[in-house]
Amino acid sequence: MSDITQARPIVVSREAGPKLVGMPSFGVGGKPTVAISIVTAILCLTLWWLVAKLGLVSHLFLPRPDEVLMQIGVIYRDGYAGASLSEHILASVIRIVTAATIAIVIGIPVGLLMGLNRWAKGILDTPIEFYWPLPPLSYLPLMIIWLGIGETSKITLLVLAMFAPICLSAQAGVRSLPLERVNAARSLGANRLQLFISIVLPSALPEILTGVRIAFGIGWGTLVAAELIASTRGIGFMIMSASQFLATDVVFVGIGIIAICAFAFTAAIRILEAILVPWKGKL
Repeated sequence: MSDITQARPIVVSREAGPKLVGMPSFGVGGKPTVAISIVTAILCLTLWWLVAKLGLVSHLFLPRPDEVLMQIGVIYRDGYAGASLSEHILASVIRIVTAATIAIVIGIPVGLLMGLNRWAKGILDTPIEFYWPLPPLSYLPLMIIWLGIGETSKITLLVLAMFAPICLSAQAGVRSLPLERVNAARSLGANRLQLFISIVLPSALPEILTGVRIAFGIGWGTLVAAELIASTRGIGFMIMSASQFLATDVVFVGIGIIAICAFAFTAAIRILEAILVPWKGKL
């Protein structure tokens, strides 16, 4: 009898192997919501059409969606209040972009400084927190008295409305910086400038971009108030002028254009976020 025995292969069942357990998601997660949003929009338009069609609200106050679409074509072809539709949109976009540029250029450095220096926070926090909750219409008369009825007062009103959220978001971004990152960079010999460029600014950037997105929303909301000041061009001017003549369909056209422009600006900032801070929400 041979001392050598033939070894039999050991068959390992697949069922005995380790199994990967998927972690339950929390909140919205990564599932898309586009389909839900589209269905919701369709339902809202359908409800609007039914209410207007059945006469539950007077036609003077609530035109049908198809009448609003028709009015867009009329304004695009004939213009409104002595200006074409493109001129109204361009005037408003220029005001918003100019004000946003000024607010970003001033607000981000001031917010970062307030987050890094307690003297800057102590001095600047009081005036910002004082005017920030005020509605723009409350200091609109002061803009007219101090700066006149030209473009300067309109831009200043928009800058004041957009500055605070950008500044406070930059400050919050610095305040939320984990000390472990700072200490790790210091232990590797980073100086103040390297610490700011490599650690502070990238960590605060997600909060800054969120503040910019919020500021654009506030800016578009303030646009109607800004264009109350002796304007002859702009979407806000078109809305206010149409409301005086109870041209509700034109008011809806202006509201729709502002919504589309605001959505486009928000989408652009979200794309910028995906490029500059791809780690946001993943750490």
